Amino acid sequence: MAPAPLTPVQAITATGYVPATAPAPSTDGSAFASVLTAAVDNVQALSGASDTLSLKAASGNLDDIHDATIASTRAAVSLELVAAVRNKGVDAFNEIMRMQA
Repeated sequence: MAPAPLTPVQAITATGYVPATAPAPSTDGSAFASVLTAAVDNVQALSGASDTLSLKAASGNLDDIHDATIASTRAAVSLELVAAVRNKGVDAFNEIMRMQA
């Protein structure tokens, strides 16, 4: 008896942190810097939206508390991701400095 075939993986939606089409590679690091800048800007926008919804929830003007909870969690997870990328970048820089010494 043959096993049943596996179902295909469903499509995954993009996060918006990285552009869908990659720009031409550059050697000066400007593309990497622009991606990091966009990620930080996105974190700031998510944090602002979370703050706005939290204020609405505290004042009683929010219809669904789940919106505030989801916005707060998205902002926290995005901030953790940006902090982890920053920490890895600092670790890589320190490793390069150790190799040169």
